[in-house]
Amino acid sequence: MPAARTRAQRFDDAVLDAVEDLERRWEKELAGIEFGVEEVPPSDPAPWEDGGVPLGRYFPADAVSGLGHRVVVYRRPVAARAETDVEIAVLVRDVVVEQVAHVLGRTPEEIDPDYHAG
Repeated sequence: MPAARTRAQRFDDAVLDAVEDLERRWEKELAGIEFGVEEVPPSDPAPWEDGGVPLGRYFPADAVSGLGHRVVVYRRPVAARAETDVEIAVLVRDVVVEQVAHVLGRTPEEIDPDYHAG
């Protein structure tokens, strides 16, 4: 019998599932974008983040450092807002959809018609 998956592993799986689903529909547009998970956001908010703790963030490519475009989902803020694995998966999907919408300059509803605003 395989060992039980940790909460962190289940969270990573939820992010991977959300990304894989979006990549099926937006493969060309998402090519070259790296997706990741971090525990908490950095202490310096982005200029457009007005209050509250962000659940995810898009980092544009940086030619100086050689880093490509990145979307990060923050594990602890998301987990703090959900009680079950199902709620976490729904919230993770919404965060990924919102960040992809930001990257592509579209609305979350265009990216995923099942987007759960709010």
